[in-house]
Amino acid sequence: MTDGFGNFAQFDRRAMLRSSMLVGAGMALASSGAAFAADDVRARIRAAALAQREASVKRIQDWIALPSIAAENRNMAEGAKYMAQLASDAGFTDVKIIPTDGHPGVFGVMDNGAPTTLGIYFMYDVKQFDPAEWSSPPLEARIVDKPNWGKAIVGRGAVNQKGPEATLLASLHAMKAAKVKPPVNLVLICEGEEEIGSPHFKQLATHADVMPALRKAGGIFIPASWQGPDGEVEVNLGSKGVVELELVASGEKWGRGPKGDIHSSRKAMVDSPAWRLIQALQTLVTPDGNTAAIDGWFENVRALTQREKDLIAQVAATSDEAKEMASLGVTHWIDDLPYNQALERLASQPTVNIEGLVGGYTGPGGKTILPGRAVAKLDLRLVPNQTRAEAERKLRAHLDKRGFTDVETNFSGGYDPTETAEDSRLIQAELATYKALGVTASLNPRLAGSWPGATFTAPPLSIPAGHFGLGHGSGAHAPDEYYVVESSNPKVAGIVDATMGYVEMMYQFAAV
Repeated sequence: MTDGFGNFAQFDRRAMLRSSMLVGAGMALASSGAAFAADDVRARIRAAALAQREASVKRIQDWIALPSIAAENRNMAEGAKYMAQLASDAGFTDVKIIPTDGHPGVFGVMDNGAPTTLGIYFMYDVKQFDPAEWSSPPLEARIVDKPNWGKAIVGRGAVNQKGPEATLLASLHAMKAAKVKPPVNLVLICEGEEEIGSPHFKQLATHADVMPALRKAGGIFIPASWQGPDGEVEVNLGSKGVVELELVASGEKWGRGPKGDIHSSRKAMVDSPAWRLIQALQTLVTPDGNTAAIDGWFENVRALTQREKDLIAQVAATSDEAKEMASLGVTHWIDDLPYNQALERLASQPTVNIEGLVGGYTGPGGKTILPGRAVAKLDLRLVPNQTRAEAERKLRAHLDKRGFTDVETNFSGGYDPTETAEDSRLIQAELATYKALGVTASLNPRLAGSWPGATFTAPPLSIPAGHFGLGHGSGAHAPDEYYVVESSNPKVAGIVDATMGYVEMMYQFAAV
């Protein structure tokens, strides 16, 4: 997952808030095999997963070789067809490619005759990439040695999100080979626009064939692989929402300045759309750029609960602030805040961020022009109880009130914040699963990144949604993205242990 949306995108583990509500004894994951072996059914499934290990690895590599990139309209029909085949091969039935006003989604069910239904969310699209920035070709999915982690697949989509998703599929292949029926019914929903803000995902989730099946689910999760070096994982109780957009200033829309690029000597007598854009941007935040100043932006923001503050305080007391700063390449938090307050800000504050500024000439040397057009790419992170619709409306009204009616707001995607109750069946099943496997888990009040879980948690579906999974990977949206398949760290899952993690999650969800 998108970052951005995603993001499920992967976000730096240390950038997420962690609680000190620890679950389990933190035993090495290597010992979890004994726990599975204690149950004949699980032992049979594990034996099948071991026998299928190479096929499971190859499934990830083959999938990486077919990149579906929504932003570039690249292989989208092919990606949906491939996703549908993967679902069918894993045992899903009635698999359908569902059209939307954008790129298609994929839907399937697995009726195992169980009293409980569990939902699974996939994305089949990936982020763009520049092969020149990679040390290993991004579509070749080579297996390389990652110091301190083990052997890993390197490729675009390896961890975001094809590696974890294919590992969940591996759990179903292993159960089929072991002649074990999953203990829950499954509903699978897959989208192809996560990396552009899921602009048509609600159409998919509320489709006449899809929504009735989703409503039967007691919870839904996206596969993840966020284990840290000590094997620890986080259970997220929510995530921020996001809006992605472009602000565009142009001479054509403004009625001032040039309609196209002209010689910069003319600046003495001609207005500049680039400066127009900068002036508009400056109104969106406080002078330091750190707090949103859009009219009415904070009127619906929910303050942190005491429970959330307590969790954050415990995180600050048990975390290594210096290591986190080093990992991010920073030496100060905003306003030189103490660590505890910086973490509270991370969880509680909506943001206005400039992703990129594009205008005029940006190549080597100079080029004396006055650009006729300038663009700012923005993302707005939202917290409870903000909504995407509210954010878009308030941003437009803010600009109009200040005379920037000509500055275009081109909204491309986004969704509301997500919240899932700590006592929900999904969260309790996740905690029980990690405990059963001897993995240390902590409650995370809110993921600072975003994924379209609000489509599930909000009406008309209103089901718990979150992230679950073992294993490790990193580099989402970046060069040399990777997913560990053979772990050299006994506390971190390789592909077989991660496969069994999904098996255990199904059993725990059925039992809660």
